[in-house]
Amino acid sequence: MRFADPGDAAKAKLRLEDLGDAVPEIRSLEAHVDELRTEVSWDLHLRTTHRDTDDLRAYQAHPAHLELGAWLRPLLTSRAVVDYTQP
Repeated sequence: MRFADPGDAAKAKLRLEDLGDAVPEIRSLEAHVDELRTEVSWDLHLRTTHRDTDDLRAYQAHPAHLELGAWLRPLLTSRAVVDYTQP
């Protein structure tokens, strides 16, 4: 995620980490704030794991996720998502 104000990344990290306790479909959650601030850096990395695609979709539709997304989206200038299945 890239933020209009990179200082918002730390608060977003804390709020995202709270989702791990609020959303039962999250098996694991990691959030990391960029430390080097290079020209190619993004501000915040989020990685979640889920049992299967159904759990991912349940997480995406969970009220706590939707509420956080409504707060987060206006702060972002861009974001990227990669969904994949682990072997």
